[in-house]
Amino acid sequence: MNDSATGRGEALTRRDLIAYLESGCKPRSAWRIGTEHEKFGHRLADRAPLPYEGPAGIRALLEGLQRFGWEPYLEKGKPIALLKDNQSVSLEPGGQLELSGAPLHNLHRTCDEVHAHLDQVREVSEELGIGFYGVGFRPDAPREAIPWMPKGRYAIMRRYMPTRGSLGLDMMTRTCTVQVNLDFDSEADMVRKMRVGMALQPVATALFAISPFVEGRPSGFKSYRSHVWTDTDPDRCGILKFVLEPGMGFERYADYVLDVPMYFVAREGGFVDVAGESFRDFLAGSLPQLPGERPTLKDWEDHLTTVFPEVRLKRYIEMRGADSGPWGKVCALPALWVGLLYDSTALNEAEALVEGWTAADVVRLRRDVARDALGAGIGGRSVREVAQDAVEIAAGGLKRRAVAGNLDVDERSYITYLRQIAESGRTAADDMLEAYQGRWGGTIDPLFEEYAY
Repeated sequence: MNDSATGRGEALTRRDLIAYLESGCKPRSAWRIGTEHEKFGHRLADRAPLPYEGPAGIRALLEGLQRFGWEPYLEKGKPIALLKDNQSVSLEPGGQLELSGAPLHNLHRTCDEVHAHLDQVREVSEELGIGFYGVGFRPDAPREAIPWMPKGRYAIMRRYMPTRGSLGLDMMTRTCTVQVNLDFDSEADMVRKMRVGMALQPVATALFAISPFVEGRPSGFKSYRSHVWTDTDPDRCGILKFVLEPGMGFERYADYVLDVPMYFVAREGGFVDVAGESFRDFLAGSLPQLPGERPTLKDWEDHLTTVFPEVRLKRYIEMRGADSGPWGKVCALPALWVGLLYDSTALNEAEALVEGWTAADVVRLRRDVARDALGAGIGGRSVREVAQDAVEIAAGGLKRRAVAGNLDVDERSYITYLRQIAESGRTAADDMLEAYQGRWGGTIDPLFEEYAY
């Protein structure tokens, strides 16, 4: 690659962009696990969503967390993130708090990291009179009641989203997810993991479904968060059919991202609104808002973050299809995908599990699981049956990894939560709906204590 990452040297070419993705290849000994999870906050007194400013606001929380050694990251003088030891705490548009974990060696360290973060958040939150809880879609407040966070890129997205779908602003302000970032050692390995991940992502959506309520009532969906993504932006969301078809590789993925309309270009501490423009024009120096200017690798990195498929490729692979949830669920998501993709035998078995599924089948399944979760079907089988197989394949992969820690001989304990769901056929959303109709007495009020961190 040339020096264009810093604005020097020859102009970037399409080949440079492909090479950037290729540079993610690393030997198995260097593979790591990076877990990200988001959570909703509210004032304990009245459950109002958290504003940025004020004594019970997000800014106060970020400032309080700095006692634990976090360094603030500022935008226009305001803290919008915290950084420490290859981790970050950041804000989603509606004040959802996200931990982007460090790349770690095993699931034991991942769960330790999550636990430490939630302990810190709890300590500061109690002082401020606020609380956090884990579900996939904010179950009470309407979109209009949610304060927006002061991040420049969000202002651009807020203007552009409604031109592409009816639920994009809900995605930004009322959804929370948990995801895991995983490595690959070659283009062939990347393609195999992307294909298995894309095919089984709806199964993960079903297993992790925990967002059945909208504005206090059942929505008709078990993962309303997943449904929201079906009407956010067809240019950049959903199942990427080409991943499941011949010809997938770094070049094909780079071309896909090049054809996704841009949102912004970061310049001089701010953001230039280029929503709807072409990155190909930017490469050619013909972007209307920045005439004659060509992109740096940092611009390409930024643009890669503005595509939102169910599985996303950067210099690692992001598994993005699950609702957020309670502490144990946060650890179960990386356990599922590490078990499936980081063991050679398990990866072979996972490929056999999805053999014969077409891209159209997976697209249809993604739509169906949002409503029916484990009750949906594909290839003549129920998702529950497929999920049982997937969980057992993952458990086998974790057993063969044989990584001891936290008094366990391996990492299989973290997948117990999913085994129980697959065997029973009952998701967390099913439990919530049953409680709503029964012991909760037709209200969601108890949810905020039962699913609190």
